[in-house]
Amino acid sequence: MSSELPPSSAPGWRWPARFDTLRIKLFLAIAGANAVLALATFLVFSWSFDQGFVEYLNRADEARLQPVIARLAEGHAREGSWKWATEDRKRWFDVLRDVLGSRVVRRGDEPASAASVPAEPAASAPGDAPPPGPPPDPLLTIDPRLMLFDADGKLLVGRPEMAAEAVQKPIVGNGQVVGYLGYVPRLKTVASLEKLFAAQQNRKFGVIAVGMLVAGLAVSALLSWWLARRIRRLAAGAHALIQGHYEVRIAVQGADELAQLAGDFNHLARTLEAAQRARQQWIADIAHELRTPLAVLRAEIEALQDGVRPLGAASLGSLAQEVAHLSRLVDDLRMLSLSDTGALTYHKEALDIADVVDDVLQAHRAALHDKGFDVSFEPGTAARVFGDSARLAQVFGNLLQNTLRYTDAPARLAVRVGNDGGQVLVTWEDSSPGVSEADLPRLTERLFRVEGSRSRAGGGSGLGLAIAVAIVSAHGGEMAAGASPLGGVRWQLRFPKFDGGGAHG
Repeated sequence: MSSELPPSSAPGWRWPARFDTLRIKLFLAIAGANAVLALATFLVFSWSFDQGFVEYLNRADEARLQPVIARLAEGHAREGSWKWATEDRKRWFDVLRDVLGSRVVRRGDEPASAASVPAEPAASAPGDAPPPGPPPDPLLTIDPRLMLFDADGKLLVGRPEMAAEAVQKPIVGNGQVVGYLGYVPRLKTVASLEKLFAAQQNRKFGVIAVGMLVAGLAVSALLSWWLARRIRRLAAGAHALIQGHYEVRIAVQGADELAQLAGDFNHLARTLEAAQRARQQWIADIAHELRTPLAVLRAEIEALQDGVRPLGAASLGSLAQEVAHLSRLVDDLRMLSLSDTGALTYHKEALDIADVVDDVLQAHRAALHDKGFDVSFEPGTAARVFGDSARLAQVFGNLLQNTLRYTDAPARLAVRVGNDGGQVLVTWEDSSPGVSEADLPRLTERLFRVEGSRSRAGGGSGLGLAIAVAIVSAHGGEMAAGASPLGGVRWQLRFPKFDGGGAHG
C-alpha cells in the first residue's frame, strides 16, 4: 500500500494562498530568470570593462615608454655605460621627468612603491605652506614602476622585490641590446581619475541592468498573464467536459504547443460528443429492437388469454419464433459487448480461408437453391491466413444471411478468393437491390437498416455486419462495402497473408 501523501497534506514549505496561482508562479519564475540574467549581465560587463580598462592603461603606459627608451639609448651611447644612471640617480630621474613629465619621489635612492597611489611631493618642513597648484596628472605618474636592467638582465635601478614581475623592453644602441627598461604592468586602477572613470562606467552599467530588469518584469507580467489566460481556458474547458458538457470548444490561436493542445482538446470534445450521441442512439435502438418482439409476444399472449386465438401448434410456433428472435438479438448484443471489451476469445491457427468460405456455402446450399440463387465461387490459390475458423465462418455466415434475406429473385452471388500484394482478398458480390452511396459506409453500423429494403420481419437483428467487422478487425483485417457490378452490394475483406511465422494461439 502506497504511503505517499496527497499534495494537500505533503509536509514542507508551501506557497502562500495568495501566490498559489499559475499566473503568479509564472510571473515569479520568469521575473526571477530575468533578474538573474540582468545581474549576471551587469557583473560580466563590469568585470570585462575593468579588465579591458586596465589592459588599455597598460598599453598606453607601454606606448609612452618608447621616448624614455630612446633617451636612455642616447645616454648609454654618449657615456658608454650605465654608470651615469646608477652612480647619479638624479640623472635617471631627470630623464623620467623630462620625458614623462611626472614628479619624482625619492625614498633614499629608490622610487616609491608600485602599490602606492600617485606620487606625493617631498615632505615639507614643519610650518611650510603646501605647494601650490593641482596635483599632477595621475596617468603620468608611472615612475615608481620603472626599472633599469643591463644587457645581461641584472637590475641596476629599481626595487629588487618587483624585478621578477617586470616586463622588459630592450634598449638598443649601435645595433646591439645594451640594456632593458622594465616596468610592472597594472593589475588594477590606482589613480583617482582612473577610479572615477571606472566608477562612472559601472554606474552606467548598473542603470542599464536596472532598465533591463524593469523591462523584464513588465514582459514577465504580460507573458504570465497571456499564458495563464490561455491555460485557464483549457482548464475551464476540461472542467466542462468533466461535467458532461461535450459541446464546449476552445478557440485555437496561433500554432504553438498550447494551440495544438487546444486543437487536441476540441478533437477530444468532438469525439466524446459523438460517442455520447452514439451511446444515446444505441440505447434507443436497442430499446426499439426489443420493444417490437416483446410487443408481438405480449399481443399473442393476451390473445391466447382472451380466447381470441386458440392455443395450438400455430400459436406456439409464432411465440417460439419471437422468442428465437429475442434470443438472437440478445446473443448478438452480448457478442458485440465482448468484442468491445476485448473479451471475445479466438483460437487461431493457420488455415486456408477458401476452405472456410466453401464450407459456409455448402452448409447453406439448400437455402440458396430454394431461393433460386446462381452461385459462382472462385477459391484461388495460396489463400492461407492465421485465424479462428469458427469466427471466420461466422463472418461469412452473416454475409450469406444478409444476401439471402435482402436479394431479389432472380438472385446471383459471386465469391472470389485471391491475393492482393501481401494480403488475402475475399470479394463477396450479390445482385440487386443495391444501396445508395450515402448508405454504404453505414451498413456496418449497429442496428442500421436501409429504408425500403430491410425490415425486422426478415428476421435480422441489425447486428450481424457489425459483428463481422469486429471479427475481421480482430484478425488484423479490413472489411469495406461498395457497389457490386451485379447490382447489389460488394464486400471486400482483406486479411494479412500467413507466411509461416508469428504466434500461434
